[in-house]
Amino acid sequence: MPDAAEPTHPRAEDLDLAAVLAALGHPVRLDIVRKLASGERTFCGEVVPDLPRSSVTHHLKTLREGGVISQRPQGRKLYLTLRRDDLELRFPGLLELVLACRSRPLDSESDEQPL
Repeated sequence: MPDAAEPTHPRAEDLDLAAVLAALGHPVRLDIVRKLASGERTFCGEVVPDLPRSSVTHHLKTLREGGVISQRPQGRKLYLTLRRDDLELRFPGLLELVLACRSRPLDSESDEQPL
């Protein structure tokens, strides 16, 4: 049984494509994933410093439960890691494709989304 302070993470073999895509489906979460893709060691408080703590907590929980990141406590900080190997094992090429794509903003003069 995991320690109460230790967040739970889905096992690599249990990663679900719909959950991964849903976790990656928000611009803030995509930014978090891009930051973590650099490989630098990052903790929760510095990954998106300009958002309210409750919003950051929500986005990180969604990414963790979707199997995209892992969170590991060390002292008073919670460090983040991109689960690159697990995602590549389960869904080859998906993460690299997502990281290579840049989102396009909506046309400001139209309500239509770009194709």
